[in-house]
Amino acid sequence: MRCDRRRCRLRLTDFLNSGSKLSVSSVRGSVKELLAEANGEKRRNFVETIELQIGLKNYDPQRDKRFSGTVKLPNVPRPRMSICILADAADIDRAKQIDLEYMSVDDLKKLNKNKKLVKKLAKKYDAFLASEALIKQIPRLLGPGLSKAGKFPTPVSHSEDLANKLVEVRSTIKFQLKKVLCLGVAVGHIQMSDDQVLANVMLSINFLVSLLKKNWQNVKSLHIKSTMGKPIRLF
Repeated sequence: MRCDRRRCRLRLTDFLNSGSKLSVSSVRGSVKELLAEANGEKRRNFVETIELQIGLKNYDPQRDKRFSGTVKLPNVPRPRMSICILADAADIDRAKQIDLEYMSVDDLKKLNKNKKLVKKLAKKYDAFLASEALIKQIPRLLGPGLSKAGKFPTPVSHSEDLANKLVEVRSTIKFQLKKVLCLGVAVGHIQMSDDQVLANVMLSINFLVSLLKKNWQNVKSLHIKSTMGKPIRLF
């Protein structure tokens, strides 16, 4: 799921032709600055995540339609993202083969729709998969807890490769406007190359802009930031 440098640069050329207000060279410079600082003398003893921070303007979350959209990035931004599958018998066997954590229907029934227990489950994992046969049963088994947490499971069929599905989920980010005009999404980590981070950042920004009612006119600011680093302004 990594992209080589040539393919990354081909994608970035496409972005330039899409009317972006950001030049690839300026964003590349910011990415290099972030990675140099994060991997320098003050390097932490964990892999820092790189976040894209967005400030919006000329939007009224109370009156304007709240947008929501997901996009798959060319490079996995959060390889350590914790995932659990809510599984039928066949998918339990598949999950065991790749050491993926799972919960059976019986496990879900034991939660008894208890709001605190469902909330605890939602906090325990970053994302969920669910066997296609179970997906319609999730609200009945767990109530609205996972949906409220923004973690309703992604369906997976028995014909899909489960390991590939994990990569897909870990590669996908979500932009969703709620009650405030600030957004933040993980777009990479500090062990990625300049080109990998750059490709993810540019695709994320261009996708976000496509969701906005007035495109770039709704963008107030864009920053990238590592977990422990300072924000670096892009726009």
